[in-house]
Amino acid sequence: MFGSVKQIQEMQKKLAQAQEDLAKATVTVTAGGGVITVVITGDQQVRSIKIDPEAVDPSDVPMLEDLIVAAMNEAITKSQELASKRMSAVTGNLRLPGM
Repeated sequence: MFGSVKQIQEMQKKLAQAQEDLAKATVTVTAGGGVITVVITGDQQVRSIKIDPEAVDPSDVPMLEDLIVAAMNEAITKSQELASKRMSAVTGNLRLPGM
């Protein structure tokens, strides 16, 4: 029984470390052929958004907005994939609530 408690405590430590590592890890994605670049962390915090000045056309703001949405959605997806991969490595693919 105490062995199980120790194993759970050890897994909690590893999960906490993995979460800290995810907060530091970043994913960079682009949209529109590199016109929009988004950098996001493994815990889904946006670090930066870069927009190529050539893409700023005051007469076509909706296109720029669509590119930003596309880049953000891809960044979130990639960040979630990174988090899932890192957490699975710690949990051994166990399905834990909130992970």
